[in-house]
Amino acid sequence: MVGLRRSIYKSPAQLRAMVEPGLITAAALEAVRALIAPGVTTAELDAAASAVITSRGAKSNFQMVRGYRHTICASVNEQVVHGIPGDRVLEPGDIVSIDAGAEFKGWNGDSAFTVVIPDASRPEVIAERERLSEVTRGSLWAGIAALSTASHLGEVGAAIEDYIEENAPAGGYGILRDYVGHGIGRRMHESPSIFNYRTPERGADIRPGLAVAIEPMVVIGDQATFVEDDDWTVSTRDGSMGSHWEHSVAVHEGGIWVLTAPDGGAAELARFGVTPQPIA
Repeated sequence: MVGLRRSIYKSPAQLRAMVEPGLITAAALEAVRALIAPGVTTAELDAAASAVITSRGAKSNFQMVRGYRHTICASVNEQVVHGIPGDRVLEPGDIVSIDAGAEFKGWNGDSAFTVVIPDASRPEVIAERERLSEVTRGSLWAGIAALSTASHLGEVGAAIEDYIEENAPAGGYGILRDYVGHGIGRRMHESPSIFNYRTPERGADIRPGLAVAIEPMVVIGDQATFVEDDDWTVSTRDGSMGSHWEHSVAVHEGGIWVLTAPDGGAAELARFGVTPQPIA
């Protein structure tokens, strides 16, 4: 018997079941954000996220990935994604990207943010890194906004790239090609892929039932990366700084809802003229 391929589209009840794991993910990341400061280790950040997720009756879906024992990924400076928490001590001026997800009652959330630790002695460095983070964050919301009106996922990738090109400094930024967004639901990583740049393919249809994690990964220099000896951490080959922002988003009959934002994305989407609607 030929196995049946699971649809990438979910029912309204299934989308509603994804709200709570999204909110748990958001709460875990806020706990981490509050701790980021010079002198704090990335292992301490990991413990904070773990405490929130377990206290809400959920599990870290990162720990469900074969071979990964941690609750978050903590990527610092030239590390763009998949950095392993440990004894690394954060320092002034570091640009830090935190990625986390929660599984609750069989459904998943996934989100990431980037912060720059202040350093009064290096204002130009801080300004450069903060601009990178802000452009990456803005491109994420541009992609989410496009999700509300586009017909195919390829338009989301184009919106992300357009935003980066329009807002990057002279010389531009690099957009990672080898790491992209994804569908989300019963598993943290599902079909379809969501590219953060233009492609010749139109991509999957955007229609009610689609749930995706949009996650631009952007670097100051060249987009070429390599995987470090720990077999997880993805770093830039040229040593340039990276930024990573991500949200899980549902498309439903009433519009879109950002599952990993407590307000559904209302505050950020307002500048794009988009009003998210709760899932009925």
